[in-house]
Amino acid sequence: MQKKIAIIGSGFSSLSASCYLAKAGHEVAIYEKNKTIGGRARQLIKDGFTFDMGPSWYWMPDIFDAFFNDFGKKTADYYQLNKLSPAYKIFFADDNITIGDCMDDICKEFERIEPGSASHLRNFIEKAQKNYDIAINKVVLRPGLSPLELVTPETALRVDQFFKTISGEVRKKFKNKKLISTLEFPVLFLGAKPNKTPSFYNFMNYADFGLGTWHPQGGMYEVVKAMQNLAKELGVTIHTESPAHKIKVKNNCAIGVTINGENIPADIVLSGADYYHSESLLEPQYRQYSETYWDKKTFAPSSLLFYVAFDTKLKNIEHHNLFFDTDFERHAKEIYDQPSWPEDPLFYANFPSVTDSSMAPENFETGFFLIPIAPNLTDTPELRKQYFDIIIDRFERRTQQSVKQNILFKESFCVNDFVEQYNSYKGNAYGMANTLSQTAFLRPNLKSKKVKNLYFTGQLTVPGPGVPPALISGKLVSQLINMNV
Repeated sequence: MQKKIAIIGSGFSSLSASCYLAKAGHEVAIYEKNKTIGGRARQLIKDGFTFDMGPSWYWMPDIFDAFFNDFGKKTADYYQLNKLSPAYKIFFADDNITIGDCMDDICKEFERIEPGSASHLRNFIEKAQKNYDIAINKVVLRPGLSPLELVTPETALRVDQFFKTISGEVRKKFKNKKLISTLEFPVLFLGAKPNKTPSFYNFMNYADFGLGTWHPQGGMYEVVKAMQNLAKELGVTIHTESPAHKIKVKNNCAIGVTINGENIPADIVLSGADYYHSESLLEPQYRQYSETYWDKKTFAPSSLLFYVAFDTKLKNIEHHNLFFDTDFERHAKEIYDQPSWPEDPLFYANFPSVTDSSMAPENFETGFFLIPIAPNLTDTPELRKQYFDIIIDRFERRTQQSVKQNILFKESFCVNDFVEQYNSYKGNAYGMANTLSQTAFLRPNLKSKKVKNLYFTGQLTVPGPGVPPALISGKLVSQLINMNV
């Protein structure tokens, strides 16, 4: 039976859900508060430079393929995808590690750093590949309604991996700190410390080394535009500059949303906005989770981001670059254990124009710098300037070049912006961490327990943070909605 469905927000999960729901025959409308769609995956274009404002890593290409295949389409119908070679470069204080685009090259690099480590790496990635298959095909495609969803013949054989940690497993076989950091960093995409993340999540290492790192020509926003085009082909209407002020409820049933002061009736309301914010649109008696609940949860980091235009091509860099030339563990503690501005931060630098000439004017460079920080920190212009100076000094030293005089402009984005532009709880950038106590059915629910016909999707619910999980979240909630109409 066709239903009128109002979706709040236009991030990856909302766009995904809109496509599946429209395909099922529903009348679907998206309401986005900002001028452009994409949620955290918006785009900044200025003076010929193109910046992805949020996600910049294209991992797990099979998930994107599966999404478009569900509609009889291919990614190639919408954007050109290129595999990066090398995938990325890691700068340490005394050496650099280059991660190639195949296991043979990666093993050679590991062996160079720590003789004998290549065989351990192959075994580790083989195990990670098996976990990846189980995770993607058996676990994350379930809606998080029951603990029994985690119980399959495959997970039962690996139950110990939910009680061991990534850090513990990595350090059993690898002794060199640089290799340890290289293997532990992918779980940062899950928003948790490696010593708090179940070892089962080593499937992220297979996503990294096994499936490789890719780049959509024109940037990650090309994926947003592809999903927008698909949604429109399926009949979805999208409204920008349309913030939701209230979720309307009558007789414990969602009946619509208030947009810019206008009441929009709907049979079903789905929010892809920040979960905490979404519940704030309800009267208190209809909210599932208290302030105390949210305050006790472990959130993924926020970020201090800089979008920088250079009037020259830069040297000694790759498309993706990680600067791990300071203490990895201390920075992690400053995010999770003792939230504070980091004393000597790790950071990430992305230069898409290294491989994609469309991202910057000829002979110029587009730069994106990211420092992971704890949510809810004080955010001031003075702090932003202080930390830009810190990382640009280190960038110059590690890449052996002077670049400050080549900066045409820079813009920043931090905690205050995440709150103001995305209604993000405490200004988090990646949602809720995937710790053992916040996995699957232990995450906030896709379906409201208190309000009929009210649903949620996105990185604070099932299955978790990241772009591929967001696509899956949209699919899961659409299935749940269709089961209940």
